Amino acid sequence: MAPISTPQTPFGRVLTAMVTPFTADGALDLDGAQRLAVHLVDAGNDGLVLNGTTGESPTTSDAEKDQLVRAVLEAVGDRAHIVAGVGTNDTRHSVELARAAERAGAHGLLAVTPYYNKPPQEGLFRHFSAIADATGLPVMLYDIPGRSGVPIDTETIVRLAQHPRIVANKDAKGDFGRASWAIARSGLAWYSGDDMLNLPLLAVGAVGFVSVVGHIVTPELRQLLDAHLAGDVQKATEIHQKLLPVFTGMFRTQGVITTKAALTLRELPAGPLRLPLVELSAHETAQLKIDLAAGGVQL
Repeated sequence: MAPISTPQTPFGRVLTAMVTPFTADGALDLDGAQRLAVHLVDAGNDGLVLNGTTGESPTTSDAEKDQLVRAVLEAVGDRAHIVAGVGTNDTRHSVELARAAERAGAHGLLAVTPYYNKPPQEGLFRHFSAIADATGLPVMLYDIPGRSGVPIDTETIVRLAQHPRIVANKDAKGDFGRASWAIARSGLAWYSGDDMLNLPLLAVGAVGFVSVVGHIVTPELRQLLDAHLAGDVQKATEIHQKLLPVFTGMFRTQGVITTKAALTLRELPAGPLRLPLVELSAHETAQLKIDLAAGGVQL
């Protein structure tokens, strides 16, 4: 059983999209993954998203994805919602991954918009519906047109929200008008998928975050969220502004690259990246240290 949740917060409020640690020779580091997962949950995460793009899912095998879910569940058990990324641009493959994640014990699924092949809205509707039909697990949609090439239109979100197992959306669209209408009309639990926009999305109805910078600043994200929920707009804004250098620094280049560099600086499990991703240069690492220090992160 996953931790207690409500229909309004089916996966909790603060989740980190976890990187996948590798050993020095590029193999899956399950021990490192377990240690990192425990660290993130201890820091205050309600949940972890595994096998997403921040977990380098394009370059991990189906077997590795399965092993990672099982290992993290063994490490953190029911202390956090374990959400497995199962989205691909092949519906049949996504259904297979969803069923495998359910067998592994995942508490929920994250399904990204099919990328590159640019399906029409009816294709998106059928794709996400097929994933939701495949298991008994709750599903979080992931709307990120900057990577997928296609947004999930509001009307499609409203249709999908009628499925009993489609319960949430991770929003990386960056459109507050569309988000406002979709939240109001769909009733889905809305999660910010863009750290710079965490606070603004809360203001229009989001319930929490699926974060990348949560690897480094989960306690501060929790404080921001708690301040907002308590109606302390000034405090929430102050925390948001304090974190601006962190938000900026962690996305000067691809987020997995900077996250693994930041974890390494803090002597936490990360390891190398798999091509086509590459490590930060010495200059980029120096800039990352400056950015993190400006945001109050101790290295």
